[in-house]
Amino acid sequence: MGLLLGYTLRNLLVRKLTTILTVVGLGLVVFVFAVVMMLAHGLEVTLVATGSEENAIVVRDGANTETVSLVLRDQSGVIKTQPEVAVAADGTPIATNEIVVLISASKRRNGDTANVVIRGTTQNVFSLRPNVQLVSGRMFQPGTSEVIAGRSVSRNFTGCGLGQHVTFAKRDWTVVGLFDAGDSGFDSELWADVEQVQQSFRRNIYSSVTVRLKDPVQFEVFRTRLEDDPRMTVDVKREKIYYADQSRTTATFIRVLGIFVSVFFSFGAMIGAMITMYAAVANRSVEIGTLRAIGFSRRRVLVVFLAESIWLSLLGGAVGVLAASFMTVVTVSTTNWDTFSELAFGFALSPGIVIGSFLFAIVMGLLGGFLPSVRAARANIVTSLRATY
Repeated sequence: MGLLLGYTLRNLLVRKLTTILTVVGLGLVVFVFAVVMMLAHGLEVTLVATGSEENAIVVRDGANTETVSLVLRDQSGVIKTQPEVAVAADGTPIATNEIVVLISASKRRNGDTANVVIRGTTQNVFSLRPNVQLVSGRMFQPGTSEVIAGRSVSRNFTGCGLGQHVTFAKRDWTVVGLFDAGDSGFDSELWADVEQVQQSFRRNIYSSVTVRLKDPVQFEVFRTRLEDDPRMTVDVKREKIYYADQSRTTATFIRVLGIFVSVFFSFGAMIGAMITMYAAVANRSVEIGTLRAIGFSRRRVLVVFLAESIWLSLLGGAVGVLAASFMTVVTVSTTNWDTFSELAFGFALSPGIVIGSFLFAIVMGLLGGFLPSVRAARANIVTSLRATY
């Protein structure tokens, strides 16, 4: 077997130009496949990072996003006084009432428009979400028209930089601080005082209540008590799961579209591999006849040429994955179809994507090399040896 592997590798090295062209073709298709998978995975990673295992979020029963949820004021009081909710040193619950609304037609710096999330929250939001850090300026003051901006929204939208002004709900709001949410979904939001946001949008309800649990294992007890309470019409989820669910629709669409495009382009790559292998069979008739004459079975010849095709596909897979790995430094913005808001996220490479990309490349190699390999295996010994004359 080692002799056969060495033989196939030497043949690839001898035909440098055709090998390179075939590898590049396969590599481009694998690159497209890997990049699309990385895009979907990056979206999921960003939204999963938005939540915390120690937090639980309470929304209206049946609401899949905060923008369509409502929690009454008296309900929020009941939620925050549950025995499973952690308390600060001064005895106050580590929890926040929040209202989430969308600003439509916000201006990107490139001139396009998109929706931006406005999150009305409270002063203790940073104790509830320690992964979010104020990196510049200061926290907004309660009762004022002040906001703090996430890193992505401040970079991508006009009027959202430190000291600048953004207008929504017929009010002029001053950006007094910038925060870094660690590449999570919060980076694409503007935060303001919850009471001021309620007044500006004429709402007397909250979108959600998020609490820190004393112990994450108490979540089921906390959830069961609230959902069974006749005063409540709420759905209780772990915060990490809640935000992960919001990535499902967009990530699934990206994956389906990407697989369709990759499969479409793969036909071209497989044809290229097939032409390369047919040329190899035609140019090596004598070698095939010699292999058969010295005792190699038809099956062994088939394996030899299939191995060459697989080597080509593995090389193409390596080129494609290597090129795709450089995309991890790129950040893109798109609309989250679950919330219809702007969301910035990056390409994320995972071991599963690497393995899947190589398997995709191997399948292309097998399909492209099978028919030429069958032709080589069926070659007549005498006819092949006479090809020298």
